[in-house]
Amino acid sequence: MTSFARAERAALADALLAAGPDAPTLCEGWVTRDLAAHLVLRERRPDAAAGIMIKSVAGHTQKVQDRLAAGDYAALVETVRTPGLIAKPGFLEEGMNLVEFFVHLEDVRRATPGWAPRELPSEYANALGARAKGSARLSARRFPARILVKAAGLEPFTAGRGDADASRQVTVEGAPGEVLLFFTGRQAVADVELSGPDDLVERLKGARLGI
Repeated sequence: MTSFARAERAALADALLAAGPDAPTLCEGWVTRDLAAHLVLRERRPDAAAGIMIKSVAGHTQKVQDRLAAGDYAALVETVRTPGLIAKPGFLEEGMNLVEFFVHLEDVRRATPGWAPRELPSEYANALGARAKGSARLSARRFPARILVKAAGLEPFTAGRGDADASRQVTVEGAPGEVLLFFTGRQAVADVELSGPDDLVERLKGARLGI
């Protein structure tokens, strides 16, 4: 089985190392050392990783992440580069990290002026597309209108909670990876085309998307 996540892990580690510890990212409030610490915590510190999703233990998560971020940056990035025990089997790596590493690599790349979308192999684009539908429906579940999503290689699908009134529908169209970025809250940098009523388009651009 092709491990797109394994290749993306290496590319992400390279990008973090090249950027240095204090480069901007698209993750609000985080520079590259914070992002690297998050990745290590998520994969290697199950005692703290729960706080990523559960607010009641988020304080512990933040303390652990801050300690990791304060350490030697090159060593931290090398830890990102090496799969933790849970991610060593290829099928687990894909399940855990395919989307995570793609999105966070773009968080590093697109935070710097002059970036351009990558040309992804079709197999990789298809793998990302397979995740786009679930991501879009979950992240836009509270959006008060119907969203029609068109991504290359996928059957068009809908998200949002509006009815089938085509006059009050927003269409999002782009490559699978760009659609995935859009619906993980990176609307400002996702290379997609939006169409529909102006008020809904602007509302979707500024919506808080992501899990």
